[in-house]
Amino acid sequence: MLFHPRQPRKILGFTFQGIFPKRQQQFAEKLGKLVSDELLSYSDIASKITDPANLQSVMPLVDTHIDDFLRKQLPEQMPIISMFIGDSTIRELKSVFLIKLQQLFPEIMHSYMHTLQDQLNLEAIVTEKVAGFSSDKMEQILMSIMQKEFRFVEIIGGILGFAIGLLQVLITYLQ
Repeated sequence: MLFHPRQPRKILGFTFQGIFPKRQQQFAEKLGKLVSDELLSYSDIASKITDPANLQSVMPLVDTHIDDFLRKQLPEQMPIISMFIGDSTIRELKSVFLIKLQQLFPEIMHSYMHTLQDQLNLEAIVTEKVAGFSSDKMEQILMSIMQKEFRFVEIIGGILGFAIGLLQVLITYLQ
């Protein structure tokens, strides 16, 4: 009854459908809300992206690109300027660029996160993806997560059914 029947079936005037297929859209909406509010919020992402330690980890790559630009690309694109720039000037320019970029990166990333938040609706994406799962895919996902719990429910259901059946037999026999 959790997963089957996948499509609504009418039996003796009653409509039957598995709980998860019947409530898949509601499940998708609640999961989307949970992910966007609790698990993967924009404030968490923004704090990680704008964290100075994380920004420092990209600075060697930025340094390499600036060095490549000043030593190779600038002379190719502006040969006259490159005649007046020596190693010491390149080091000074690179130092100034790196200091300025370290100041700009947090602002740029913070601004980018606001743009990203406006353009990327995590709740809608998760809701759409989960609602779009086939019933087989939904069953496979839930079974992989809750297989032990479902087995426990089956066993307890069997034991209770057996006990109720015995009780009914005893009541019938004693009358």
